[in-house]
Amino acid sequence: MSHFVNLKDISSKDLRKILIDAKKRKKMRENLSTLEVDKGAPLKGKLLIQMFEKPSLRTRLSFHLAIKQLGGATLTLRSNELHLGRGGETLEDTAKILSTYGDAFMLRTDSEEKIENFKKNLKIPVINGLSPNSHPTQALSDIFTIEEIKNKSISKLKIVWIGDSNNVLNSLIAVSVKLKFNLYVGCPKKYYPNKFILNWAKRNGGNIFIFDDPKKAVSNADVIISDKVISLNDKVDKKKKLKFFKSFRITEKLIKLAKEDCVFLHCLPRGTEVEEKVFLSKKSKVWQQALNRVHVQKSILLYCFNKLR
Repeated sequence: MSHFVNLKDISSKDLRKILIDAKKRKKMRENLSTLEVDKGAPLKGKLLIQMFEKPSLRTRLSFHLAIKQLGGATLTLRSNELHLGRGGETLEDTAKILSTYGDAFMLRTDSEEKIENFKKNLKIPVINGLSPNSHPTQALSDIFTIEEIKNKSISKLKIVWIGDSNNVLNSLIAVSVKLKFNLYVGCPKKYYPNKFILNWAKRNGGNIFIFDDPKKAVSNADVIISDKVISLNDKVDKKKKLKFFKSFRITEKLIKLAKEDCVFLHCLPRGTEVEEKVFLSKKSKVWQQALNRVHVQKSILLYCFNKLR
């Protein structure tokens, strides 16, 4: 079995195998309905247990459909109904129970320590559905979408992130190192990416270019990616933070500085960081991006069960 917790810990070869498998699986489903099972039902009889400590729409739906289409089933638990280290049962004991009843565990959590403890104590694969410092399933799915739309390796494209330095950006930085593409980041100096992840990227041959001027960042871009500036449960002065990002709003005027065939992606849900006209424009591929989560999640599950073809 293999865990899927942080892209820094997964080999370039395995990441590429996941992307290749997802492409094949998406093509195979062109004439199938939503709940029809993939040929061979590769995860028949497997149970994926999901737990969400934070709200979720795309991650919840995509993993539910992913395991179903692979022939397995899913069970979603509410974190407030479990002990999780409280009320007399240790997290280690919870992990043993999960390992007894399920075949894989997907956790969306507000604690890095918690997901690492589960990784240490589970006897089944654990998948990071989102944590404070990482969102590996989102980032890898974004790479899949970019290569699908552009029909070329991401290493040949200029990829730009405009917005807050968050868990998605951390994972994009990690995957940029693994798949060897340059990543351009546009954000206010106060919100530059964490030095730890930047130093890791530098030590491992990554090329991360950071600008406090969004115009310089998006110049000649093939792809622009963004996310909500104010995340749910953000414990900050929201008005003050939004003021810092006012000039980083993705407008029609800003996106004109990118290549004519530039693609816009957004992790969703959206806020004021993108102009309505851009979000709903032909350049925007956010719905294709969201749907692709299912296909990539399927290949991530197969990777965890050592069943990638």
